[in-house]
Amino acid sequence: MQFNIITIFPDIFKSYFSESIIKRAQQKKLVKINIHNLRDYTTDNHKTVDDRPYGGGFGMVLMVEPIMKAVKNIRKHKRNKIILLSAKGKKFDQKMAQKFSKLDQLIIISGRYEGVDERVAKYITDQEISIGDYVLTGGEIPAMVIVDAVTRLIPGVINDGSLKEESFSELKIENCKLKIDYEYPQYTRPEKIKINNHERRVPKVLISGHHQKIKEWKKSS
Repeated sequence: MQFNIITIFPDIFKSYFSESIIKRAQQKKLVKINIHNLRDYTTDNHKTVDDRPYGGGFGMVLMVEPIMKAVKNIRKHKRNKIILLSAKGKKFDQKMAQKFSKLDQLIIISGRYEGVDERVAKYITDQEISIGDYVLTGGEIPAMVIVDAVTRLIPGVINDGSLKEESFSELKIENCKLKIDYEYPQYTRPEKIKINNHERRVPKVLISGHHQKIKEWKKSS
């Protein structure tokens, strides 16, 4: 199986993926882990990957274009899945890890700063995933968690008997509710972009300059 992680901090992964079980899995050629620097898919001299959010707000938002180019270049296998790590995504669990372990390729987009342009989630990725109800500085640690959890389930990586006795394999959680307020969708430049031959625009309200309407849109999104 092949893991492809898109990030702006590729060096973060070196230590973790060069130790223990994951190291041996790579040596046995049971998994291949490729780390892709998002800045390699930019076209300007400054290797810009982010810009200010439309509609105002703090921080910077990762742009669509470099991510779209990276995914297009990386995606090779038919049985693949593209996931975006996001605090508002579906909660990652053992059942999801088992499904991913049946794929040939898993592409993981690791966000940073104030988030990723919402058009990435809507039109480029298959699924948004979170590893828990808390906020991290970026998606690099969640990416490691997913790679670790999935790698263990690939035949030959660890002893089959150990997998059968896993504490979470048969775990069922019921009647557990947690309300959490997630951030509104973020958009940045360009205002319009073609994704899979369809023009995808930033919501008009965010470029209207009408601060009250923008505030209402953010609350309702």
